[in-house]
Amino acid sequence: MSEEIVSLTSFSLTHVHYDPTDRISYLCAWLALVPQGLCVMYVTLIWSTREIEIVLLGAGQFACEVLNFALKRLIKEERPPRMNGKGYGMPSSHAQFVTFFAVSMALFLLFRHQPPRLEHRRRDHTPMTMLERAFWSAVGLVGALTVAWSRVYLNYHTEKQVLVGCTAGSVIAIAWFAVTSILRRTGWVAWAMEIPIAKWLRARDLVVEEDLCQAGWEKWNDRTAVLKAQDKKRS
Repeated sequence: MSEEIVSLTSFSLTHVHYDPTDRISYLCAWLALVPQGLCVMYVTLIWSTREIEIVLLGAGQFACEVLNFALKRLIKEERPPRMNGKGYGMPSSHAQFVTFFAVSMALFLLFRHQPPRLEHRRRDHTPMTMLERAFWSAVGLVGALTVAWSRVYLNYHTEKQVLVGCTAGSVIAIAWFAVTSILRRTGWVAWAMEIPIAKWLRARDLVVEEDLCQAGWEKWNDRTAVLKAQDKKRS
């Protein structure tokens, strides 16, 4: 009995077309994976830290993607003619995704992050200065623009589609930052931290005032201090 031949298709989540003879094209193909890498980062940080600020950022990122999905199907503008991929191109989802992330991080570092003053700082912890936070904000924004530019270079989007994607990502990031600021100022975030499910999940809200590794570092410092004291007694 003859076997039926089944036509297979490609799972295109990470399928990127590029020119193998062009090194810049090869680099751009790697840049196309940045949103997927950020998604892995979101899941990893939310699970490992339980920080409410990261949860809020992830929720905003998800809403940004939903809006991009809706905009593409509302505008229905095709991708460049030489593009081999599928789907609409306006606005660029890559540009919107990375711009939302970069602008959100810049807003957090420059306006929401409030490290304690010198007299209130905990031991062995030197928070980033405003100059350092401005530097890393600029790095994030340049990185986002590089990813956005790569979509034009690979011919996945037109300049206009990428520009609209960057604009949409920036506007959504600013709007979401304003919403979360209101939620914090009016006490809704503090209320959410007190509900049973949040306590069961060990949710916390520390990153606004300290870096992610500080609490764990203090526990490790205390532990090593105790061990050293025990060793000194034995000797």
